[in-house]
Amino acid sequence: MKLKLDENFGRRCIDILIDRGHDVMTVATQHMSGATDEAVIQTCHSESRCLVTLDLDFSNPLRFRPADYSGIAVIRLSGRAGYSELLTAVNTFAKALETESIVAKLWIVEIGRIRIYRPEDES
Repeated sequence: MKLKLDENFGRRCIDILIDRGHDVMTVATQHMSGATDEAVIQTCHSESRCLVTLDLDFSNPLRFRPADYSGIAVIRLSGRAGYSELLTAVNTFAKALETESIVAKLWIVEIGRIRIYRPEDES
């Protein structure tokens, strides 16, 4: 799967996803740090990449319609999360990708579970 990691994901997160066979690019390596949400999601769209982010703004399906993209994964952490919680959530995400497609869906990824918003839920 082609993924784009938003800001705040470190090397270990990238390595987890690459080790699972994913093609990973980051906002930082593409010199898009500080870019608007619209610029980031449009770049993901043009590259056919799923966005992986901590930015809760992307969890609004009225603003970012999942059916228009190659997937949006919003990682939700607890209020006082440390880096180990982020790594656990990324592993949860990577494991789910082994059995289900995220294309045209919004996934809210939490420790040990994923809530999936599907386009057919839009009616």
